[in-house]
Amino acid sequence: MKTFKNILFATDFSECSKAAFEYAFGLAKACDAKLTILHVISEPVDLRGFYVPHMTFDALAKEIEEGAHKLMDEFCAKYVDNGSCCCDRRVVSGIAHEVVIEQAKELGVDMIVMGTHGRSGLDHVLFGSTAEKVVRKSPIPVLTVTQQA
Repeated sequence: MKTFKNILFATDFSECSKAAFEYAFGLAKACDAKLTILHVISEPVDLRGFYVPHMTFDALAKEIEEGAHKLMDEFCAKYVDNGSCCCDRRVVSGIAHEVVIEQAKELGVDMIVMGTHGRSGLDHVLFGSTAEKVVRKSPIPVLTVTQQA
């Protein structure tokens, strides 16, 4: 049986991700593996031509990053039992599926765990699926979890 030493959990802090975290955390505990929790801040959109009152692009990017770190702190405080497994946390900017794969390679993980919204039809065409892109492009095994109704 394959044992896992290092697991990467990618989250967008949605309800779907929270459901997937239960699998990632349980797997890490069962295998006595290190668990890294990753949140990707999507590349900022080009705001030129839009009115953003009293805020520079750099200030907006900094505010978004601070907000992401706050969400990570709140998530970990609520869901991570620090005595049960070794957790690391990362907040990185970039294109989500690319960053997840890059971080997984950099960390030498054995498994990527992430939630999927299970979109189909027009929603899938318009929004795509980060999880699907990771599954298709990752050389590392990926466990995707859909939120149970």
